[in-house]
Amino acid sequence: MTRSLQADYLVVGAGAMGMAFTDALIDHADVRVAIVDRRHSAGGHWLDAYPFVRLHQASAFYGVASTVLGGNVQTHGPEVGLYERGTVSEICAYFGRVLSRMVESGRVEFLANCEYLPNREIVSHVSGHRFEVSPRCRIVDARYLAPDIPANTPPPFEVDPDVRVIPVNDLARLGDAPSQYVIVGSGKTATDACIWLLGHGVDAGRIRWVRPREPWMLNRAVVQPNPTVFLGMAADTMEAAADATSLSDLFLRLEDAGIMLRIDRSVIPTMAKAPTLAEWELALLRGIEDVVRLGHVRRVQSGRLALERGEVAIARDALVVHCAASGLQNPPLIPIWGPTAITLQPIRAGYPCFGAALAGYVEATRRSDTDHHDAEKNRLCPPTPYGNSLAQWAMMTLLGTRATMSFGSEPDIRAWANGVALNPARVPAEPERSAELLGALGRLQAALPGGLGRLEELSRSR
Repeated sequence: MTRSLQADYLVVGAGAMGMAFTDALIDHADVRVAIVDRRHSAGGHWLDAYPFVRLHQASAFYGVASTVLGGNVQTHGPEVGLYERGTVSEICAYFGRVLSRMVESGRVEFLANCEYLPNREIVSHVSGHRFEVSPRCRIVDARYLAPDIPANTPPPFEVDPDVRVIPVNDLARLGDAPSQYVIVGSGKTATDACIWLLGHGVDAGRIRWVRPREPWMLNRAVVQPNPTVFLGMAADTMEAAADATSLSDLFLRLEDAGIMLRIDRSVIPTMAKAPTLAEWELALLRGIEDVVRLGHVRRVQSGRLALERGEVAIARDALVVHCAASGLQNPPLIPIWGPTAITLQPIRAGYPCFGAALAGYVEATRRSDTDHHDAEKNRLCPPTPYGNSLAQWAMMTLLGTRATMSFGSEPDIRAWANGVALNPARVPAEPERSAELLGALGRLQAALPGGLGRLEELSRSR
């Protein structure tokens, strides 16, 4: 059975970016949207995430523009005074509610457990029914940056049959405790695994942490949905960049300013995906002293690990925890508005939901698929990459700041952006600006020329 899909837009992917785009689009334009996803509901990779994962950023920066995910300040626990971070169950429930509201509006159709095919067809994995997508329906690709996560990605190393290797998801389902845990990975997933184990009574001496690269991480305390705090951090960043003599010097200056953190202060990190980390988490991680720095794991055998630059012994009953999926992708930047699709990407550095919502707003308020109008939308909303190396982080910060200047030059976009919680650098109306906020804004404006110029130079260095 085949039927024609009646929609102005087909959003491929019901993850955070697809949902944020759709929400802003239907809030500002009278259009019909179909959303297709191979999963059973909205939420993307969160539906497959490990059970103890939380957002590493404040919940208010995540989700859709019309509905704040969570804007409360924590009043107990180790992060008192910081804004709440959603759990995986809270995030999935949130996207479920947002999707229900969209569908109930009569302007959004959700095609679950379906695959979008390159020939503008959709096929259901459940019924086998097919849907034809009309030529007038604009395609929105919300999968370009879809992350690889351990639950869906095999370990990037060989595993002998007589050893235990599990994805991080399975840590919470253990039936017996090994004498040693071997955590493989350098990023947020690995830090989450270590902190979860320590929080469940595992002695730090039973954890061997294989870190192929040392990571820089952002201090969560300065990445908060408080304009004075966030814009003060932005001013500190630009001041540090303006005076930096090298990429390493830039990050050391950011560390001195309380912006960047590193687990081992005796090692200069080379990895800068820079998820946020709290001081209490940093203290726990520094208690793990058995750290292996011999590159990536090549093979896991009974009693030993073979790595790029050597071998290490592990316990015979060791449990190897796979946290080594690549996470967020970093493909080449392409224009968001292209000839065959709108391809969602971050616009303000590091905030994918805001970028997708911004693209939805701009599409809704400048709705035309002519080359001229698309070129103008691309000028206003250039994409920004994610960081990985130090140079890439500098480039991300440079391009994200330039993009902010670009879309902020339009009064209506600036007003919309300053009114949504997803925007970390929103500026309240003048009567609401405190002396501290005005001081941060003044410092930022003064530091921007020198900071951006130096970031451009540093981003091209190696």
